[in-house]
Amino acid sequence: MSKPAASSPPLNAVTLEYPANWLAAMGTDAQRFAQDAKMAAAMKLFEMERFTSGQAASFAGVSREEFLLSCRQWGVDSVKWDEAEVEAEFATPLPSRS
Repeated sequence: MSKPAASSPPLNAVTLEYPANWLAAMGTDAQRFAQDAKMAAAMKLFEMERFTSGQAASFAGVSREEFLLSCRQWGVDSVKWDEAEVEAEFATPLPSRS
């Protein structure tokens, strides 16, 4: 007997109100503006450490890889290492290529 399909949790929605003439002033359309707004919110919540990169990517509707690669253009660090973590990461020399 097969297991019933896992149900997704219910989704909530956020509505943004803005004057219709803003789209023309920004040189965009409603769909692109909505995508940019979702990505901006995901980036900010990731930067504030409220979302993991996976959660932020899901919220923005992109892959985790695409989200992490987009961090630079949004001015957001994709990793947050303290000094000890950086030192530990680079303490072991890379194997030589012989």
